[in-house]
Amino acid sequence: METKADNPLAAPAPPSPRRNRWLYPLPALLFALIALSLYLGLKRDPTLVPSPLVGKSVPEFALPPVQGRNLGLSSDDLRQGPSLVNIFASWCVACRHEHSLLVDLARSGTIAIHGLNYKDDPAAARKWLDDLGDPYTRTGMDADGRVGLEWGVYGVPETFLVDATGRIVHKHVGPLTRQDIDETFLPMIRALEPPEGG
Repeated sequence: METKADNPLAAPAPPSPRRNRWLYPLPALLFALIALSLYLGLKRDPTLVPSPLVGKSVPEFALPPVQGRNLGLSSDDLRQGPSLVNIFASWCVACRHEHSLLVDLARSGTIAIHGLNYKDDPAAARKWLDDLGDPYTRTGMDADGRVGLEWGVYGVPETFLVDATGRIVHKHVGPLTRQDIDETFLPMIRALEPPEGG
């Protein structure tokens, strides 16, 4: 009779099935965890990106005006009353989708809207505003994106609500919709207005 000691090349005995039982459900468990993560991620609203700037003063900056406009934009301008700051670019398709809503909101006189033109060609930005309408009281040209970086801009469009002291109240990522304006921004804007008779 030959033993393992007699033949060192003999294959080791197969592991006991009882020892490997816990490995069988492992792939199913991993799949379930990945599926749950994806499901929860898809249910999140991509426009609700937390910003460390909400509740803080706007960053200090001063930008020249967009070509063909007289008024640039600075942090001092954002301490003159409640305002919206819309980050946009002529190359941004989503910006075009929200632009008519901004033009309508500007015409209503509800709040001052300022534009921050992000990493754009000056002539293209001018043409874009000339062709689509200019809803902005002031429009700063952020050609190198430095100011956008200070604002924590992830991409365009983004819109910030700023109170009269220059404090950022709300940040919206992505194109605005009528529902965003009516259900989120207008109630917040009304809350920033001083009480009547006061």
